[in-house]
Amino acid sequence: MITVKEVEHAAKLARLELCEEEKEKYTEQFSKILDYFNQLKEVNTEDVEPMAHVFPVKNVFRDDKAEVSSIRTEILKNAPLEEDGFFKVPKI
Repeated sequence: MITVKEVEHAAKLARLELCEEEKEKYTEQFSKILDYFNQLKEVNTEDVEPMAHVFPVKNVFRDDKAEVSSIRTEILKNAPLEEDGFFKVPKI
């Protein structure tokens, strides 16, 4: 079972401010979620083959072919600021 103190700690890490009502509500909800995970631990998966996806999935990537891309000057027409053929952005 999760405690209110653990919910407060998670909220602090996420930089969230919770009122007392929210702390109680989330404590109850998190406890229910953890109880459900504990139920899943009880499921017998001994004869179940590990898988990465429920359905058989194959790679559907296209062939990698070099193509002519848009002309730089056309692309830079949309830039709010441009300098020496590049987008100009504010310093961070």
